[in-house]
Amino acid sequence: MAQAAAELIGDGEAVIVDDGTTCAALAARLAGRPIQALALSLRAAGELAARPGADVVVPGGPVRPVALCFRGAQAVEAVRDFRADVAVLGACSAAPGHGLTATEAEDARLKRACLETAARRILLVSPEKLERSSVHRFGRIEDVSVLVTGATARPRHLEAFRAAGVQVVTVAPE
Repeated sequence: MAQAAAELIGDGEAVIVDDGTTCAALAARLAGRPIQALALSLRAAGELAARPGADVVVPGGPVRPVALCFRGAQAVEAVRDFRADVAVLGACSAAPGHGLTATEAEDARLKRACLETAARRILLVSPEKLERSSVHRFGRIEDVSVLVTGATARPRHLEAFRAAGVQVVTVAPE
């Protein structure tokens, strides 16, 4: 899935890379490419900066232990100040009928800022995240430009995204 998302990003674009394992895998595939990137986790920043090519910045602010992701008002402000061509976001859940949700309010605020600032928004989630909902809503499925998910996603979930005008990309398991 990370490779499919990387192929949707053009050289020279300004990209927000969300936190999470799948977004860190995306960052590894973007390393060395001529992009400007705002990395919302230390893992993504490290992957992006592993090879010369990308101009990588981090938002600052508190870092959540273990997840190594940025949170708080400083991170939200940095996202709002970054004029992104594309934001690649994960989500705790993205169930049709419930929208895009996160388990923590701070996470939802940061993701909402990403949706607001980016011209294109790629949602990068595994199929099981289309099956559930979390408590903090940060967007609607129609706020997404492209959904990248696994080929095992249920057809009714994919159709809901398509009906909302979202391009759907499914990827076979590796």
